Amino acid sequence: MRLFRGISRLLHWCWQILRPRLWLRHRRPEKPQRFARLRLAFFWGWRIALVLLALDTFYLIHIWPNWKNFKHGQVAKSQFIRNYEISRREDRTLPPLRWQPVPIKQISPHIIRTVIVAEDSRFYQHSGLDLVALKDAIDYNLENLSFKYGASTISQQTVKNMFFSPSRNPLRKWHELVFTLGMEFKVSKRRIIETYLNVAEFGTGIYGIEAAAKYYYGKSAAELDEEEATELAATLPAPRKNNPQIRGEYFEKHKQKIQKFITQQEASKS
Repeated sequence: MRLFRGISRLLHWCWQILRPRLWLRHRRPEKPQRFARLRLAFFWGWRIALVLLALDTFYLIHIWPNWKNFKHGQVAKSQFIRNYEISRREDRTLPPLRWQPVPIKQISPHIIRTVIVAEDSRFYQHSGLDLVALKDAIDYNLENLSFKYGASTISQQTVKNMFFSPSRNPLRKWHELVFTLGMEFKVSKRRIIETYLNVAEFGTGIYGIEAAAKYYYGKSAAELDEEEATELAATLPAPRKNNPQIRGEYFEKHKQKIQKFITQQEASKS
């Protein structure tokens, strides 16, 4: 009942903004047609934008997660995992789902470190959006006239995996950003990386670090050594094309890049 009343009030408010008789009463003397068109476009443009913003805000409030539940307990299935389950029901040739969430204390420190190095080196410094990485990605893409590199943080990827779809439309990216800022405000970095490692895809039907460790190495996530952790971190950009089983050229180069970065970090600390 409250939801119905809220929708009714929102629609009434939108109509109050858009109805033409409000502005017709206060029309000034006619000006040249060109200025009249510009005035009309401006009048309708900001009102329509305001209504769309109100509707989008209402939509975000409706789908807003319960961060208190998100912060504790076993990591829930992500939207990507649910999508895979639907796809497999429609196509039985797909491999079975492999997913076994584990708490962060049962995940090797090696994989936590290598994933942060590979995916978001400033994970502990930013608040969900890495402006430095974003600037670097924009500069690179403009210089090379391509859209090869993005700047999604681990927080953004976690939100995308948990709540959204692979769609690249601007509205989805905007919602992802709002959710990311909300998550960063409510949830600890430790829980964010724990969630990400439990829902990230490591191959077709392989989700989460525990399932990946058992599938590729026959051991638990807690037992992964540095070499294995580096290989799994190198898998993340394109897990279905590059993983410890396929070992393509890109996979090997990315693995070496991660190893080099870790070596540089260790040298700078000593």
